[in-house]
Amino acid sequence: MKKIIKYVVSDILRNKIIIAYTIFLLLISFGLFVIEDVPEKSLMSMLTMNLTLIPLISTMFSTIYIYNSGEFIELLAAQPIKRKTLWFSIFISLALALSIAFFIGFGIPVLIFSANSIGITMIITGIILSVIFVSISLFTAVYIKDKTKGIGAALLLWLFFTVVFDGLVLFLLFQFLDYPLENLIVVLSMLNPVDLVRIVSLMQMDVSALMGATTAVFKKTFTGMSGSFITYGVLLLWLIIPLYFSTRKFDKKDL
Repeated sequence: MKKIIKYVVSDILRNKIIIAYTIFLLLISFGLFVIEDVPEKSLMSMLTMNLTLIPLISTMFSTIYIYNSGEFIELLAAQPIKRKTLWFSIFISLALALSIAFFIGFGIPVLIFSANSIGITMIITGIILSVIFVSISLFTAVYIKDKTKGIGAALLLWLFFTVVFDGLVLFLLFQFLDYPLENLIVVLSMLNPVDLVRIVSLMQMDVSALMGATTAVFKKTFTGMSGSFITYGVLLLWLIIPLYFSTRKFDKKDL
C-alpha cells in the first residue's frame, strides 16, 4: 500500500496540470495579498476561488486520472493485493497530491500574510473540499464505465454543487416566502459540501452582509461550537459515503 501511494503521489505531483494548478494558486494568492491592504479582504476574494476552482480541479483531474490509469489499475488488481486496499491507496494518493498542491499554492501565502483563525480555517476547509471531490470523482468513475460520460457526469456534479444548488434554494425560498423554512434550509445546506464550506468560512469571518440565505439561517439555528461540529461532521460524511460505495463497487467490478 505504501509503495503504491508513494509511486502515485510522485507521479501526480510531476503532472504538468498539477504543477500549473499549484503555480496558478500561488500567483493569485500572493497577488491578492499584495493588492489588498487588509488581509481579510484578500481572504474574501480567495474564498470564491476556493468554492469554485478547488472542486473543479479536484473533480476533473481525479476523474480523468482514473480513466487514463485503467490499464495500470488492472495490472495492480492482478497482483496479490486486496482490491479494497488498492482502491483506498489510489484515493489516498489523489487526495494527498491535490492537498499538497493546494497547500503550497494557497496555504503558504495565507500563513505568510494572514496566519489567524480565519486563514487556518480556509486552509483546512480547502483541503477538506479537495478530498471530498476526489471521493465523489472516484464514485463517478467507478460507476460509469464510459470515459466521456463519466467526465461529463463529474462536470455536471461540479456545476450542480457550485452553481445550480444555490439557485434552487433561492427559488424555494421565494416560492414559499410566507412559510417557516429554517429547518428545511439547514437540511438542504447539508446536501452540498460547497455550501457547508462557505458556511464554515463566513461564520468564522462573521461577515453578516455577505452571508447567503443558507449561511444566515445556519448561523441563526446553530450558534457557537455546535455549528462547527455539525458542519465538520457532515463534511466527513461527504468524504466517507462516496468512498465507501465506490470501494464496494470496485471490489466487485469486472475489470
